[in-house]
Amino acid sequence: MPPTLPVTTTPGTDPAACCDPVTEAPLTGERARDLARTFKALGDPTRVQLLSIVAAAGGGEACVCDLTEPVGLSQPTVSHHLKILVDAGMLTREQRGRWGYYALVPGTLDGLANDIADIGDTAR
Repeated sequence: MPPTLPVTTTPGTDPAACCDPVTEAPLTGERARDLARTFKALGDPTRVQLLSIVAAAGGGEACVCDLTEPVGLSQPTVSHHLKILVDAGMLTREQRGRWGYYALVPGTLDGLANDIADIGDTAR
């Protein structure tokens, strides 16, 4: 029979409790849904690549006609991916003639980094 290890408790805690109590406010259900929508939009490598291309575009915007070749997909497929990014609040779209122009919503990438950091902060 292996030796029995002593049980230690932290002063002020209940030795019968299975874990530390929650001391910080976790994400609300609404905030968690918003973040999940953003993460879902970024859950496809093509969308991550398109976001990167638009963010790096000269003048801060890119025409859908310039986004098909870098990702190797048809214009309707690229437009579908871009619509998901627009719906997630990461890109804006402006129609000019027959082409759509996309730009990164200001603060999107910094906001995403902060959101991820906030999740990490509540996990500590």
